Amino acid sequence: MRGNELLDKMSLIDPAFIEAAEVPRKRRKTPWLKWGVAAAACIALAAFAGTKLFPQGETGRTLDLPMLSLSTIQGSNAAMGYEGYLAYDIADLVNANPWNENTVLTTLPVYQNPLTYDDVYTMIASGADFDAMRSLALDVAGRLGLDPDQVTVSDNAPGEEERQKITEKMESVGDTVPDGYFDPTAVTVEADGIKIEVDQIQTATIYFDPAISLPEEYNFTHYASYDETAAVAEYLKGQYQDLIGIDNPQLNLCGGDYNIYGQEKYDIAFFDAAGSETEQIIQYNFNQVTFACNDEGKLFLARVYRPDLSEKMGDYPIISPEQAKDLLIHGSYITSVPYEMPGEAYIRKVELVYRTGQYDAYFLPYYRFYVELPEEKLENGLRDYGAYYVPAVESAYLSNMPVWDGSFN
Repeated sequence: MRGNELLDKMSLIDPAFIEAAEVPRKRRKTPWLKWGVAAAACIALAAFAGTKLFPQGETGRTLDLPMLSLSTIQGSNAAMGYEGYLAYDIADLVNANPWNENTVLTTLPVYQNPLTYDDVYTMIASGADFDAMRSLALDVAGRLGLDPDQVTVSDNAPGEEERQKITEKMESVGDTVPDGYFDPTAVTVEADGIKIEVDQIQTATIYFDPAISLPEEYNFTHYASYDETAAVAEYLKGQYQDLIGIDNPQLNLCGGDYNIYGQEKYDIAFFDAAGSETEQIIQYNFNQVTFACNDEGKLFLARVYRPDLSEKMGDYPIISPEQAKDLLIHGSYITSVPYEMPGEAYIRKVELVYRTGQYDAYFLPYYRFYVELPEEKLENGLRDYGAYYVPAVESAYLSNMPVWDGSFN
């Protein structure tokens, strides 16, 4: 299943089974998705081995900052697909990333993920701030015109009868209920045809029931053109300026990739482009508001991303795109693509992004390289660009640089 089809299906899945990012949002064949399917039974913690090619300390630690360990959750990537983007040319893939190759930065902040997972099989998180989750739910309710004092915030913890049934079922096969299994993972507000659900990573998902029709002149469909989608975005910016909550929101019209049926897709998001280059990069990667249509071309869902960035590790020295490219060529990268990076000649594009997955121990910057995959070129001329990630933080501050070993990461 390719990324866009996966995303369209995932928008209909019960949020209890939905996990970013990233993000990154285009064809979304990635295990780093902000909304990846949580398959706890087949997920294991992967800590990457240190590389001999670029040993720790080669560049020297010039700042007194904590060492960082790159860790992630290795999931059933074969079932989810890999992160790749179909396009006729790399220029088809667009976004409003405030970083470009001419941006001059010496440091970028790194944040510790407040969520931790002691058991990699049950994937029960600790560290969630339920007060902050409730506060976000009420804040979003107020932005949508609801009276925060008149709505009720509930959670998704199972009731006593459901707990008993689950306990009995697990005991019947010789298992016991893990500690924390019945703890809530989301809070919810429902009123006036609006449901707001805030999860543990503090993403507020808003469901409109019934879905909202736009004026006839707007084509708000999955495969509307760039210009049509831009017009819809301008309309939504005016209608939902309170929900967006930014005085002068910057449109991030991202996408331009195709599915296997030759349909091109763009997604609508807004972020705050005010402030310094670093501040804009943080807002772009972490704090966006997105809108999505259903199959009937109606607004049925919006999301407000507000992750907890209170645990800042520090401002870390970063390497240049050229240094990252050298690491990529020599195999120091993370990818979900099932092919070894085919070589320098196939590198088509680079951008700086934060990896913002729920299971990452730290939120730190990476260079994302778009690499043409010769094995995946289609007869109709579409090319497949796989995503390969190199940590942007200097290796002296990383306890374990990644090395591709032929497996999904």
